[in-house]
Amino acid sequence: MADKRDFYEVLGVSKGVSDDELKKAYRKLAKKYHPDVNPGDKEAEKRFKEINEAYEVLSDKEKRDRYDQFGHAGVDPNFGAGGGTGFEDFDLGSIFENIFGGGFGGFSGGGARASRHNAPQRGESVRVSVMLSFEEAAFGCEKEISINRTEKCDKCGGSGAQSGTSPETCPTCHGSGQVKTTQKTPFGVFSSSSVCPNCRGTGKIIKNPCSACRGVGFVKRQRKIKVNISQGIDDGQTISLKGQGGAGINGGPSGDVYVTISIRPHPVFTRQGPDVIVEMPITFVQAALGDEVVVPTIDGKVSYIIPEGTQTGTVFRMKNKGIPNINGRGRGDQFVKVTVEVPTNLSSKQKDILRQFESDNGEKHYRNCNGFFDKMKNMFK
Repeated sequence: MADKRDFYEVLGVSKGVSDDELKKAYRKLAKKYHPDVNPGDKEAEKRFKEINEAYEVLSDKEKRDRYDQFGHAGVDPNFGAGGGTGFEDFDLGSIFENIFGGGFGGFSGGGARASRHNAPQRGESVRVSVMLSFEEAAFGCEKEISINRTEKCDKCGGSGAQSGTSPETCPTCHGSGQVKTTQKTPFGVFSSSSVCPNCRGTGKIIKNPCSACRGVGFVKRQRKIKVNISQGIDDGQTISLKGQGGAGINGGPSGDVYVTISIRPHPVFTRQGPDVIVEMPITFVQAALGDEVVVPTIDGKVSYIIPEGTQTGTVFRMKNKGIPNINGRGRGDQFVKVTVEVPTNLSSKQKDILRQFESDNGEKHYRNCNGFFDKMKNMFK
């Protein structure tokens, strides 16, 4: 644990960070260090795993609370079975109820919270980030992802005991996983529960630990699973794979896998929800005289008529040429914003032709220029 960096430091956030800011910081770093963006870079791969581990803990309220209180030890897979501090099982609510609710007699506190060590617990959730191309996100695809998750040990079947043996009931707590201590105070006799130091809250003693899992009953394994990504998914959205995460404890359900989508920038297209935006240059002559041009779309090349007199910045709408909607109903539009490119490196003959055009009552052809100069004249009257 000592060699691990602080999870808040890993994600570059402060301790009181909101869920939205935490997610934003994670997405930014995951996209920066994703293996697809840094092929063969071992340092980036190591950083990417570190980022995912930090986010997996800090995005889970229960894990985050344990981490804030106990540091890395609080989110160690063996923490629940490790030696307890006694504080997490001390039921202050029951104490105050007895002090102020009528009666200073003895009582038993902490039973409900201490019992959680033996109660079924949901397995850990696993969070990964997947990088998609613009087209993969638009039309959907299948991706194979690699995850590290906790699984029951195959050798001992999750018992933690060596093959041919079985765990025994703890003689100290008699299988309850907790021990009680009684203390006399001026307010009465108080009983508090704490984790059994002998079995570390499990209620069982393993005299012959399994050699594969060292008595834990669980092992970490890397698995590859396939993810079906729906058409129209957007950057930052998350897919939930139920029951594909870590194995549950004490018969609890398995956790989930959360796949956060990152979309690689496209050299031509940008996206606004289901709509596609394209900025396309046209020549001065095409803008003035009109022309039939070829426009790129996510479906391929499409012919489009540019009308004469088109001004720079004009936006044309191509209906139903955008991203398919994620619910499968219809699709967005494509918007083409044209930029008129002024010619450079003109020859003397070309310059003379343009000067002749300008002098030949050229002002009547420029509606915006004339309007602007009329307003300027009125300003300085």
